[in-house]
Amino acid sequence: MYPGTFAETTPDKPAVIMGRSGEVVTYRELDEEANRLSHLFRAAGLEPGDHVAFCLENHPHFLAVAWGAHYAGLYYTAMSSRLTLDEAEYIINDCGARAFITSGYKADVAADLADCMPAVTTRLMLDSVIDGFESYIQAIARFPSTPLLDAVGGRDMLYSSGTTGRPKGVKAAAPGEPVDTPTSVTVLGQLLLGYDERTVYLSPAPLYHAAPLRFTMAVHQVGGTAVVMEHFDPEEALAIIERYRVTASQWVPTMFIRMLKLPPEVRDRYDVSSLTAAVHAAAPCPVAVKEQMIEWWGPVIHEYYAGTEGNGFVYTNSEDWLAHKGSVGKALIGEIHIVGDDGEELPVGEAGTIYFGDGGDFEYHNDPAKTAESHDTRGWSTLGDIGRLDEDGFLYLTDRKSYMIISGGVNIYPQETENLLIMHPQVADVAVIGVPNADFGEEVKAVVQPTDPADAGPDLERELMDYCRQHLADVKCPRSVDFEVELPRHPTGKLYKRLLRDRYWAGHESRII
Repeated sequence: MYPGTFAETTPDKPAVIMGRSGEVVTYRELDEEANRLSHLFRAAGLEPGDHVAFCLENHPHFLAVAWGAHYAGLYYTAMSSRLTLDEAEYIINDCGARAFITSGYKADVAADLADCMPAVTTRLMLDSVIDGFESYIQAIARFPSTPLLDAVGGRDMLYSSGTTGRPKGVKAAAPGEPVDTPTSVTVLGQLLLGYDERTVYLSPAPLYHAAPLRFTMAVHQVGGTAVVMEHFDPEEALAIIERYRVTASQWVPTMFIRMLKLPPEVRDRYDVSSLTAAVHAAAPCPVAVKEQMIEWWGPVIHEYYAGTEGNGFVYTNSEDWLAHKGSVGKALIGEIHIVGDDGEELPVGEAGTIYFGDGGDFEYHNDPAKTAESHDTRGWSTLGDIGRLDEDGFLYLTDRKSYMIISGGVNIYPQETENLLIMHPQVADVAVIGVPNADFGEEVKAVVQPTDPADAGPDLERELMDYCRQHLADVKCPRSVDFEVELPRHPTGKLYKRLLRDRYWAGHESRII
């Protein structure tokens, strides 16, 4: 169960299709390139358990790079193509990379990195070459396309999005399993989503993120075809589903919202009936959004809650969700515990920090303090999210603990307000945060990206505040609304609330007034 298997049985089958350009990478081409790269790594002195990093946009060679690192038994760190120089330097050096691969798209950052990564001895670049880097294509061409004799499977070591500080490298157990060992994501894809050699999988998100990378590589473990969008566009995504008869896909709620806000005549123009499994995760999905998606695409919507850490996996299909609206499902990996501030487990229905017991273990690379903070004395681990369980064991997310607003001693979780505001037709994106208030410590503020920037102003502010008061308790409603052309959102859908909060708390030594 790896590309080498299908390079023999179906060598000319597309392993990767680039959504916009239509460029095809066959299984033979994918496997041969990955083999050549694995030989290059070994010749450069990298042994199983060593680290490699790559910073690429959604590129035709992206998955061959990942598989090449996997074939060589390495820890491989896929980095966001939107990183600044400081962020890229931090991750490369923190993960201990000995090889670094990038593209001409990141040439400016790569040039500045050349003197900032002393442990990196192998530096390769796609599409162009600058000082300090060698041509990736020319470098791998010197090596055989046959498998390594001592090949073992590698592991990804990805970094969290850093929404609350420096990103954290999530490190699993050392590599060493046979190179064709199926991953847990592959097994889940087969059991829950019907992944097999007939699967045509659409990845509309950046491949450097954990879920797109792992799910796309899982498709290659079963012999399916991955269609990779260079950049997400709502109408283009629908056109690709129709063109390639996509059967499986993965999304984040903001993508659903953007597709739903297309004019009805545009949505109805495309045939999406080939879809049998559309998965979403990464952020809570407003109930109204998911109801509309199920109505539009049918009961093919699947949802899961998990993290890069792999300490638990919660899942629901459309049928179970319709019976437990707002839930992210029941635990399939790990046992859910809801824990209060005093460390005691809370009863059904009460919201607290979500912990997993008996799930996958992990550590944060080079950060034992963060590793310790994420575990309790019972060995349970948490991603820092807030939620509650119902009587049937279904989990409902409330918010990230760090985003909780405390106003006049009242705990306010902004997700509910955000879920309401995003449904307003004049709102394209929204963040609800706590800002300083001399009397109450914090007050609720909404930061809104209008659908039409020309609408920004006092009239829309009043309308949105009134809209909230019609549907929510007053304490949850924003006391003011600010407008932005675009919110600082990660391409995978996660919102960098820290960047917004820091702007309003500048000059305050403490977040407690």
